[in-house]
Amino acid sequence: MVTAEAVAATVTDPELPMLTLADLGVLRSVSEVDGRVVVAITPTYTGCPAMDTMRDDLEHALVTAGFADVEIRTQLSPAWTSDWISPSGRQKLSDAGIAPPGAAPRRSGPIPLMLSAPVSAVRCPLCGSADTEEQSRFGATACKALRRCRACAEPFEHVKEI
Repeated sequence: MVTAEAVAATVTDPELPMLTLADLGVLRSVSEVDGRVVVAITPTYTGCPAMDTMRDDLEHALVTAGFADVEIRTQLSPAWTSDWISPSGRQKLSDAGIAPPGAAPRRSGPIPLMLSAPVSAVRCPLCGSADTEEQSRFGATACKALRRCRACAEPFEHVKEI
């Protein structure tokens, strides 16, 4: 018999369908107690519009697999960080032409107000060049930036470090 955790680990992200919620680090826990499945997920950022779809997709996958009593919980603490994307997930992003994030900034205490976007060195996932520039801080989703490679001139998305 397949476990609820194994089923939940196959559900893909609605905005980055090459990644599972487990790859993305959004799937926090899956427990089975007395026939009830409780799944905890963490949004990539507050107000993430994909959360409703993630919940629906998880519930659908689990119910279809035979788990009748399913509860999906949102867990906000600790906050999600792009460091939670698995090595496999980072490779899948790159293979899909999306630059994976670098290491997330380390902070303690209040988060400083930045009046300009952080500068980061991002390699082109298509040709590997580090000579890239940000075109827009926001791409197709708020968690991605739009960049262009100066070497191969191709545009690409970059998952931002959070």
